[in-house]
Amino acid sequence: MQPWEVGEHLEELPAFSPQRRQKLESEKQWGMSRTGKLIDARQYSRFKLDVDVRIYPRCGGMVMGRTVDISETGLAAMLKIEILLDQVVRLEFKLVLDPVSVRALVRQRNAFRYGFQFVEPDSDGQDLISRFCRDLAPPGLSR
Repeated sequence: MQPWEVGEHLEELPAFSPQRRQKLESEKQWGMSRTGKLIDARQYSRFKLDVDVRIYPRCGGMVMGRTVDISETGLAAMLKIEILLDQVVRLEFKLVLDPVSVRALVRQRNAFRYGFQFVEPDSDGQDLISRFCRDLAPPGLSR
């Protein structure tokens, strides 16, 4: 079995625990081509973004962070203070000159890096984010 085939044959690997199987399933987001090069299978492109972000959890005070990247569906940020996963927070940051306020779900954490998924698809903030990402996309790239 080749490394790029592992995700296709998980059901044939009975020795994996449910946690390991879930981890392998989640790694299907990143694939490996048959030439051995990693490919990003994300639906929306990510763009580098290095600005301050304020996070307002429902319980507790405001947490400051710094964004790493952004896409039309979420952003990654570095935080010095731990916040709980699977909660909806309000994010405030600036895109060019426009302030953005949008609600997001805290989806993942890896050390100090957090992943947030936007949860207000019809908001003004989401419109600004989508326009910002589309403006940064190379010509011919739809997402």
